[in-house]
Amino acid sequence: MVQRFQKEIKIVYDSNYLLYLPDGYEFKGKPWPLVMFLHGSGERGTNINAVKRNGPPMLVEAGKKFQFILLCPQCPEWIYWDNKFLMALLDEIESKYNVDRNREYLTGLSMGGNGTWSLAIEYPERFAAIAPISASGEPDDVCALKNVPVWVFHGEKDDLVPIKEDADMVNALKQCGGDVKFTIYSGVGHGAWVEAYNNPELYDWLLSHSREEKHRSL
Repeated sequence: MVQRFQKEIKIVYDSNYLLYLPDGYEFKGKPWPLVMFLHGSGERGTNINAVKRNGPPMLVEAGKKFQFILLCPQCPEWIYWDNKFLMALLDEIESKYNVDRNREYLTGLSMGGNGTWSLAIEYPERFAAIAPISASGEPDDVCALKNVPVWVFHGEKDDLVPIKEDADMVNALKQCGGDVKFTIYSGVGHGAWVEAYNNPELYDWLLSHSREEKHRSL
């Protein structure tokens, strides 16, 4: 017997996030660039301090100064990054803080790298550049990013997310004419984000791009 069921279901997300404002934010009226960082699966839950274990929030905790707003949401336990939730949070931050909407960037590691690919593919018009690390995605969909600069990082010896996962994304994006860089760390396993996020060139590269520039080139 074939039957059909249809019902609208409302989902409420209750999640913490970290927000770091750059030095001088209070005294300068200019809009500031924003980087959204998506953590990996091990930092999910309600302990917001877990988000500081890796990546940019760990560097800030250690005293690193960035010249951008850093937004670090925390994914609830036992689920994966949800694109609608992330966009709603970004909209909320835009409404409360002086954000340069032409200079919003997205990066993440492992599960957060997967989320970076997914979110940018669904909303390519929102981000000036992205940087997925130790991640995987859907090569059939990646052409949505042909006008978004992408820098991908992966460890050669990654045994949790094989390097082929990111390589397939990079190759598919190249075939679309995308602007993509691929950095492979020789002898490094899944934790390629340690070297990637400690590389100041990554942040310089992100901040060198703007959506305004991208629109002029179309």
